[in-house]
Amino acid sequence: MTSATYTVKGMTCGHCVSSVKEEVSEVAGVSSVEVDLASGLLTVGSEGPIDVADIRAAVEEAGYELVTSA
Repeated sequence: MTSATYTVKGMTCGHCVSSVKEEVSEVAGVSSVEVDLASGLLTVGSEGPIDVADIRAAVEEAGYELVTSA
């Protein structure tokens, strides 16, 4: 099992969390999704590596921004 943590910008309520969880859970290969509203952290569990572009697309589909450190 692989786990990756990301930061999501723009979530303000429980509905935001639900939207992000729903979209990210639909990404192929994702087996678990945890979202912490207070910290903005998104933790994605999977059997193998998931392309960050797929996670970013799902978060954006939910209406939020995936923050990456460059």
